[in-house]
Amino acid sequence: MQTNGSHDSAEAVNDRLAAQHPINDYYDKSSWPIRKIEQARLGIIRDMVGPCVGLRLLEVGSGGGHVLRLFRDARLTAVDVSGKFLETARQNLRGYDCEFIKGEIDKLGLPEESFDRIVCTEVLEHIPEPEPVLREIARLLKRSGRAVITVPNDPLINTGKNLVRRSPLGWALGDRVNWGGDHYHVHQWRPFEFKAVLERYFEVEAQRSAPFDWLPIRVCFLCRRLP
Repeated sequence: MQTNGSHDSAEAVNDRLAAQHPINDYYDKSSWPIRKIEQARLGIIRDMVGPCVGLRLLEVGSGGGHVLRLFRDARLTAVDVSGKFLETARQNLRGYDCEFIKGEIDKLGLPEESFDRIVCTEVLEHIPEPEPVLREIARLLKRSGRAVITVPNDPLINTGKNLVRRSPLGWALGDRVNWGGDHYHVHQWRPFEFKAVLERYFEVEAQRSAPFDWLPIRVCFLCRRLP
């Protein structure tokens, strides 16, 4: 997670997000449909990253480390602006070969082409200016590497939530309809709109959606560096 356009610092905003929406609870205690969607997203990310034994894998906006713990055999780097998220990630990644770095990825000055794999999932919608982050991901990615970048399909999600709110189920769920912190998003992209942004910096090799391609709640892109 990175920032959401508030006048507060990126760290303050994301620490507040971490406190208001505990990420372990989101993955473990949210409603069954949300858990199924997120399990599908994690499965797509795992497939797109592919085998990475001994490879250097960076996650930009690592949150609680739920993605990185899919890759026990890789050399991991978790970057997040939130100390609260990184604290959770340290707990979830005990026993892994993982370096934890606090800061904004485009301000850290990491060496060019230093990672075989980079994941940035459900992060860019929080950032007022996502393109410097995409540019930095492209710079950090090896020529032979691959990046997996995902965003929520907020126009579709918000339509579904509005329907739920007006139904009897909305009364039963109450504030749980908003679980996950969607109100922190400062961008709402349709899949084709976000793909157009990505193609300024990457070759998009594949596109898949969770839970299904015909129901694109979370949209996942496999990217390569431009020639």
